[in-house]
Parts: sequence; C-alpha cells; structure tokens
Amino acid sequence: MPLADLTAVAGPLRTDRTGLGAFNVVHLEHGGAFVAAAERAGRPVVLQVSQNAVKFHGALAPLGTAVLALARAASVDVVVHLDHADDVTLVREAIDLGFTSVMYDGSKLPADENLATTAEVVRLAHDRGVSVEAELGEIGGKNGVHDPSTRTDPAEAAQFVAETGVDLLAVAVGSSHAMTSRGAVLDTDLIAEIAAAVDVPLVLHGSSGVSDEGMRAAIEAGMTKINVSTHLNKIFTGEVREALAENPDLVDSRKWFRPGLEAISAEVERLLRWYAGG
Repeated sequence: MPLADLTAVAGPLRTDRTGLGAFNVVHLEHGGAFVAAAERAGRPVVLQVSQNAVKFHGALAPLGTAVLALARAASVDVVVHLDHADDVTLVREAIDLGFTSVMYDGSKLPADENLATTAEVVRLAHDRGVSVEAELGEIGGKNGVHDPSTRTDPAEAAQFVAETGVDLLAVAVGSSHAMTSRGAVLDTDLIAEIAAAVDVPLVLHGSSGVSDEGMRAAIEAGMTKINVSTHLNKIFTGEVREALAENPDLVDSRKWFRPGLEAISAEVERLLRWYAGG
C-alpha cells in the first residue's frame, strides 16, 4: 500500500461511523509494532510523531524518515502525521520531509489568531497535498491538569472549519490528556451535535482515559480519529518493569524491550478491531 493521505482514509470511515486508530511513535520500535498490528487487523492506521517527541530526539528528520519508511513498506494504509505542533516551522519541516498529515495546534492562541494562523497552515499544506488537523477548545490536561470540563461549541466549530478549511477537527467533549485510568465520561450528545454541524471528521484526543464502551459510543455518535498514547505507554512500561524484575541481570535492551512491544502491538490490534466494530 502507498503512504496514505489522512483525509482519504478518514473520510469514508466518518461516513461508516468507524474509528481510525492513531498512535504516538516515541521510539522507532513503536512504529513497527503499530504497523504489524494494523496488518494483522487489516485496518488502516495513523503513526503520529508529536512535537514533544521531536524535542526528545532533538530533531524531526531521523525518527520521521524512519517512520515514513515503515509506512511505505506496509501492506495496509498508513498515515504519517505530525501531532500537536504549535511551531509553524516544524509543520513546514514535516511537510518537506513527506508527512501526509499535520496537526497545527493553535488552541492556546486568542480565537482570531488561532483562526488566521490555522488558515495559513492549511494553505501551505494543501499546496503540497497534505491534510491538516486543528484543535478548537484546548483539550483538558494539556498543561498537566486533568480538567475534562472544556467543551467545544458546535456553532463555533462549524465557523472555524468553514473559515480555515481544515480537514479534521479535534474537539473537547470530556476527555483529558495523560490520564492513566479509563474513567473519563464523554458527552456523546455533544459529539453528535458537532458531527452534524461540520463536514469533516472529528478527532478525539485524550482517548487513553476512555473505556472501550465509551469509545464505541463516541464513534457511533460521530467521532472518527481516535488518538491513543498514554494507555499504550502504561502497558509498555508495566511489561518492561515485569521483565526486568523477573530477570534482573538483563542488560540487552532488545530483550527487555520485546515484551513491551509485543504487549502494545497486541493492544493496538485489539483497539483497531474494536474501533471497526469487531
């Protein structure tokens, strides 16, 4: 399969009320585990490299180039996406590198500035055939505070999409970033209202805090792209801790990485099937 465009993948899934799993690649091995899971499930997948991951590695190109290579070699559609970038220079770099999708996050800016800068990014990206995700209403917990009280107004969402031309919209409906438990309760009525008000797929950030049943209900209400990171990090770290506790003499990182990778690959496969109604 070719490296896939996010709009082309997400559009039909929006119509079908089917979820699209999007998973954050912090280390290259994560990307391999996620692609393998998608191939077993026979489902498309989004590999996300966040601005925070870029800061961790010190540059975008080494990890980004490797993730693009994984996507091009996959047997299912794989989107390579820049996640939560508030740096327009980094957005440009991702586009130049070959990413097929970028998220410009201007949610902390004043409304007029967010709209204007997002529209500028859309023009830049669309000129290169790249999809753009944006965020309206900061998702709770982005600054380390688990506050799921923020809500996106459907009318404002419709206006924002119309005036910026974004291809996907991340909305605030009750989830929170970095949650290590899965007790968040989403406002499915609001999801349905926003989905009816806009003509682009909706994105849920902070999905790690939502139960399986909650995610299925959100997808049925109109959510399409489902971002998951902390949930997988928790599983991975738990498996690594257990492996090292059972084998305290392990020094080869490949040996203690493997159980963590196997566990998150299995969970991603399960989630991809669940999001598709399986």
